Amino acid sequence: MEIAPDFIIHETEHWIINHHLANTLPGYLMLGTKVETTSLADLSVDGLAELGGLMAKTQQIIECRLKPKRLYIGRYGHQPGLPIHFHFIPVYHWVEDLFWQDPRYRLFETLAYAEGAVPSTDGAELTLFVWREFGENPVPPKTQGRSIEEVIKDLRIAFG
Repeated sequence: MEIAPDFIIHETEHWIINHHLANTLPGYLMLGTKVETTSLADLSVDGLAELGGLMAKTQQIIECRLKPKRLYIGRYGHQPGLPIHFHFIPVYHWVEDLFWQDPRYRLFETLAYAEGAVPSTDGAELTLFVWREFGENPVPPKTQGRSIEEVIKDLRIAFG
């Protein structure tokens, strides 16, 4: 998959960091290998060694520059043709507020009450919300703060 240059934030010998191409949440980043593989076992020793430091640096930059309430990091997906990649999903206070205000997601709260729990949420529920509302919704929620373009510019500077 070709990544539009406007979305690329940082490149190393083995990895590319870009803003998610199809998600409107500012700061939703992807860290993908330059090797056509879906398995970490297929990566070179140098590529694997670079991965840990790059993940840590990406987390640090997102947390310092974007200041999300939470940051989820994960590997998802199984589509053929896409190289192994990791998602960095910032969950800002306003994203969590939108989640709690959306009655379609109250099913989670209802289930928790049925089990006697205090209403709360977890990473899976908020990740689903971000994917559905900012990624698949033809009319995504209005975002707060900086635009995707402004975030990309700032993160490029931070990565040096």
